[in-house]
Amino acid sequence: MSFPKHQVTAGAVIYNDQNQIVLIRNPKRGWELPGGHIEEKENIKNALIREIKEETGLDIEISKFCGISQEVSKSIINTWWTGTVIGGELCTSIESIEVDYFEKEEAINQIEKEEFKIEIEHVMNTELHPFVIIFN
Repeated sequence: MSFPKHQVTAGAVIYNDQNQIVLIRNPKRGWELPGGHIEEKENIKNALIREIKEETGLDIEISKFCGISQEVSKSIINTWWTGTVIGGELCTSIESIEVDYFEKEEAINQIEKEEFKIEIEHVMNTELHPFVIIFN
């Protein structure tokens, strides 16, 4: 019996000490929350910390698991977290051609993809935790 293959990611709303949110601008997808794929045999929390560092230059402390979103047609499961900045400096990468802090409403307005807006709104609304969002 063979098991289905799914990709699993970890992404987060990361707050600085002014309660602003960090977003990255991906060259293909536009503004989005930082995060990425969990590698084989990698601890999910370590993956999130690594991805945030790679994409933003920031060191973070994970605060809370918030929920998941599933992209059914792509066989992707996204895990969503919150965290706080504990060090590092904003910097860009191949995956992030811009990195910046935004106020909450401004962050939502920067994001163009509707699915990404739904995800950030769910992560920021603690009354919805834990959540499951399914995109077909």
